[in-house]
Amino acid sequence: MKWNRQAYLTTTLIALVLASQGYFWWERTEMEKGQNTLIADLEQRDEELSLKHAVIKELSGKLAMTAEELTGTEDRLRGEKERNDAMEEQIDDLAGTVSDLDKLSKTDKELLQKYSKVYFLNEHYVPESLKDIEAKWKYSEDKELKIHSKVNSFFEDMLEDALDDEVELWVVSSYRSFYEQASLKGAYTVTYGSGANTFSADQGFSEHQLGTTIDFTTKGLNGGLAGFASTPAYTWMIENAHKYGFTLSYPDGNAYYVYEPWHWRFVGVDLASDLHRDDKHFYDLSQRDIDQYLLHIFD
Repeated sequence: MKWNRQAYLTTTLIALVLASQGYFWWERTEMEKGQNTLIADLEQRDEELSLKHAVIKELSGKLAMTAEELTGTEDRLRGEKERNDAMEEQIDDLAGTVSDLDKLSKTDKELLQKYSKVYFLNEHYVPESLKDIEAKWKYSEDKELKIHSKVNSFFEDMLEDALDDEVELWVVSSYRSFYEQASLKGAYTVTYGSGANTFSADQGFSEHQLGTTIDFTTKGLNGGLAGFASTPAYTWMIENAHKYGFTLSYPDGNAYYVYEPWHWRFVGVDLASDLHRDDKHFYDLSQRDIDQYLLHIFD
């Protein structure tokens, strides 16, 4: 009985040892399977990651190419836009030039010529359009006086503003035809002889034939011209006439005629303002410089 128990215990112990070894073998086998499966999964994921990296790299390359192409396209578009803008500017300039040339072709080129013994207006010259000066602006209301129609609005604005400043100006002489000037000069010559040449132009050399020139008088002179330089009206004209395009033709010391403070010629706001700013007079400039103002004389 004692042997049988011992044999039983021995057999049981052997069985337990074998069982534990079997379990450990199974567990290790399962672990190896799990490990192999995990390794396989990791290898598969590495392959997938490698593939994704390759795809990403390929896409990055394509994106870089696309970005470069876009940059190139933007540069080309920008260059094309600049060329189009330049062409549009050229077209605008050309259109402006054509418009200016058309405007200039329709503007009387005589209006800014230096007459007064320099240029000659023939007996056939008459301004393109003349307008009767309103009675309220004339010293003698019944006297027929005319002015260039395109100058009239500047002229009336000037006299209206002068009145607002309590300065009264009246016209005693304006447009004179070639033959009216000849008759006037003839009368002066009879009275003053060659001395008439110092204050009266020969026919064809008078600014009055242009229809843009006015002789003014003011209160206290009884319609005369002498003494105009000493009046508030003259001071107002010196300070303001340029704003309306008028300038004094024959200042004191000029090379053509005696001092004529009453004699004002319309030359356009731009030219008159520049002359006033620079303290110059119309006949101080060259004809070339004056001609540059013709385009905008009535602007």
